[in-house]
Amino acid sequence: MPAATIPAVALHTKQTGASTKANAMGMRPMQERAYSRRGEPYLLIKSPPASGKSRALMFIALDKLANQGLRKAIIVVPEKSIGGSFTDEKLTAGGFWADWRVVPRWNLCNAPGPDEGRAARSKVKAVGEFLSSADPVLVCTHATFRFAVLDLGIEAFDDCLVAIDEFHHVSANPENRLGSQLAALIARGKVHVVAMTGSYFRGDAEPVLSPEDEGKFATVTYTYHEQLNGYEHLKSLFIGYFFYSGAYLGAIKQVLDPTLKTIVHIPSVNSRESTQDKIREAEEVMEALGTWQQTDPVTGFQLIKAENGRILRVADLVDDTAGRRDRVINALKDPAQRGNRDHVDVIIALGMAKEGFDWIWCEHALTVGYRSSLTEIIQIIGRATRDAPGKDVARFTNLIAEPDASEEMVADAINDTLKAIAASLLMEQVLAPRFNFTPKAVGPIEGYDYGEAGYNPVGTNVGFNEATGQLHLEIKGLATPSSPEATRICKEDLLEVVTAFVQDKTVMERGLFDPETAPEELTIARMGKIVRDRYPELDEADQEAVRQHAIAAFTMTQKAKALATTSMPLEGGEDAELKANTALLDGVRRFAMDVRELDIDLIDSINPFEAAYSILAKAMDEATLKQVAATIAARRISFTLEEARELAQRALKFKKQHGRLPEILSADPWEKRMAEGVAFLQRKTAEAKRG
Repeated sequence: MPAATIPAVALHTKQTGASTKANAMGMRPMQERAYSRRGEPYLLIKSPPASGKSRALMFIALDKLANQGLRKAIIVVPEKSIGGSFTDEKLTAGGFWADWRVVPRWNLCNAPGPDEGRAARSKVKAVGEFLSSADPVLVCTHATFRFAVLDLGIEAFDDCLVAIDEFHHVSANPENRLGSQLAALIARGKVHVVAMTGSYFRGDAEPVLSPEDEGKFATVTYTYHEQLNGYEHLKSLFIGYFFYSGAYLGAIKQVLDPTLKTIVHIPSVNSRESTQDKIREAEEVMEALGTWQQTDPVTGFQLIKAENGRILRVADLVDDTAGRRDRVINALKDPAQRGNRDHVDVIIALGMAKEGFDWIWCEHALTVGYRSSLTEIIQIIGRATRDAPGKDVARFTNLIAEPDASEEMVADAINDTLKAIAASLLMEQVLAPRFNFTPKAVGPIEGYDYGEAGYNPVGTNVGFNEATGQLHLEIKGLATPSSPEATRICKEDLLEVVTAFVQDKTVMERGLFDPETAPEELTIARMGKIVRDRYPELDEADQEAVRQHAIAAFTMTQKAKALATTSMPLEGGEDAELKANTALLDGVRRFAMDVRELDIDLIDSINPFEAAYSILAKAMDEATLKQVAATIAARRISFTLEEARELAQRALKFKKQHGRLPEILSADPWEKRMAEGVAFLQRKTAEAKRG
């Protein structure tokens, strides 16, 4: 049976309706923001699911075709089902000066046949025919575009707009063909590129673009905070992980609510949670919902009678028997049913119904097993965060197997647990207002509200900009970035750095389960290494500025959450309604008041995983939690050579500040750790000399 915890992440919205209101040209705020940068040859749009990226691209593409001298617009999507987002739209009805139209022949996502292999030749041929035609717009998959570039050459796409949806699929890795082709197109300099992604980092393990190419892109960012706060109907979003023992199919009833519109993602067949029989797993999920009645002959949906007598319509996307899944997919894509809440109740999927899948009625995204890609988790959560009438709460649940000490794969089980926690920490950072950190005594910033007391030049100052969803904090001793690139990173890419931090296995293990680890070993040493590895082109001072800004953003979010939730129920209740949107802001202000003057040394001395551990302790069986901690402690090594070198460098900085080297008998754990690192490095150096 799963042990449920309070949600790891809870967001309450203000329901201002701002993010769905259109201007005189029919553009929502995100679309208007993107359209204002329509003249940029390289444009990156980072915006949440359901914010209207597809339509924003339509506005931009039409302007480039009519006013910027481009002859063609090629829309590239990762899979066929997403091509439906770019069908004809009567934009003039909203006030725009042209309509979006795709000649049916040129929407290759609707063409029969595969997109890869020899059978894809007909689609590649169609791309060539399109380029010679008088029609302006083509829609195809990433795979079709890759083969077309190989076949036709990059020069065939001169004077075209290449718009890449779900841009996180691209990578700067030379083995990523689409990434290499994009780099070649940019180097040739005769195309415009619009890239769009609903994920807030450019790749889980490697960057999407090289630093040189990335610098050519103008970025439009629309945050989750802006998007969700501006909804009309959705009040709250809850994200939690739930642990179970035994087979997940015996536990799924505990978290699968038949009254909620739900997408269930069963585990990958290669995962430890899988039974290796995906068809049977989908059938057992349906058995958990009720009693099978029949298959709808028109849609292919399975009709299940729930305990309350209601007939549930279940779309099975797992059964890929010839013809069955295609019929279900076509029924889900039926534009006539888009506004019909009762069209389908539950969708069961394995690798589908993730990014770009537009089912606005989804209230619960239930995922079994960990997902190694944080991008994938963001995309799955996005299925539930669309605004729809009558939908006031959205949930994401990750059902995870508890580590079992008797299992041979206990290490893998622990890794899965850490990855689930990392995902919740990342989502919390994604959902939080963006931070604008400045050194102490910079003064108030225009547009920020500093509360009833106003700006206080003596104490810590916390301001909030309602329009942009940004928090301003002054931090004593904070390093200021000096180069344009470091300034851009501190403004746009802190989440990238935090993502790398929480994905670091050593960071997670020691931060959560090793009480002997000095916080500075994580916040200074490990974060410092991550920044240096990620941004080697920055000088040492700018690397330190990026490190400080990143750890401040992560730690402040975690401390604020811990303080805000001590006096506020996470689900429901009058207090929750009153504090709906100010929870994080209240937490930041409380923390600032408690410490009186916020300084970077204080932030570096805080273990940023304290709040995550407290939630984990409530979610997991106590004996299992102890076993996890013991397993991690048993396999910990004292140092790697790289860690010792990092500690030795920090020891030199310590000496400059204090006039002496760190002492190994110091009561301060961080000073002691630096001294141990120096001693370890000296010992290794002596051993090397002895041969």
